[in-house]
Amino acid sequence: MRDWKNPLLRSRMARFRGCLLLTLGIVCIGLLAGLGQEDVQTTTADSKPLQGLTVALDPGHGGYDGGAKAHDSGKWEKEINLQIALVVEKELAARGATVVLTRREDICLSEGDTATKQRKRADLQSRVDMAKAAGADVFLSIHLNEYRSRAESGPQVFYQRGGEDGRLLAGVLQAALIEGLNPPKQRKAMAGDYYVLRSAIPSALVECGFLSNAAEEKLLLSPAYQQKIALSLADGLEEYVALLRRRGQGTQEQIQ
Repeated sequence: MRDWKNPLLRSRMARFRGCLLLTLGIVCIGLLAGLGQEDVQTTTADSKPLQGLTVALDPGHGGYDGGAKAHDSGKWEKEINLQIALVVEKELAARGATVVLTRREDICLSEGDTATKQRKRADLQSRVDMAKAAGADVFLSIHLNEYRSRAESGPQVFYQRGGEDGRLLAGVLQAALIEGLNPPKQRKAMAGDYYVLRSAIPSALVECGFLSNAAEEKLLLSPAYQQKIALSLADGLEEYVALLRRRGQGTQEQIQ
């Protein structure tokens, strides 16, 4: 039997306990440092949820083609579309997306001096061609609505009839706009037949609201409301990318 009252033995045991505690401390510090580094890496990845996604962003109309005209302010749709698109671009880029705008100024994307169907078709085709050349994963066309009844309101997203990818994209964007804007009229994504949606790129035409509605016109002209639209569309694209990941789809960088 060991004599635990022996001073020499007690000294050795004390040194042993000290070394053991020091070793455990070093191991714990290493583990905590590793966890901290993992957290930083995770946070960095999570802060760029749209990394690897290329978005073609199309401010509808432009140049000779003004689109709808606001009843009260007299502003043309083409102006407000561009304002909103620039805010959306900034929000998407902040989340890691690569954004390609079809126009950054008040221009038509086809040559000519007259408003003809051929010129309009060439303008629309130029927008699609830009998206294809950029290798866009998603095409979003920003518009504003108008109706003879000033009571109509609310954002609405359209997809090309028969396009499954576009239907999925439009559905998540519509849901995000409803959640982010909380409009009195909560519409559903709808199928349509729009030239810019006919390419193989998953595409959606976003009618952000009605210029013919007095209250909604004021909102659409407000920078704060335009920012809400941008946040909602970015949130919708995050959900879209998440859905693609769960399906094993998307860009190679997104699904890794």
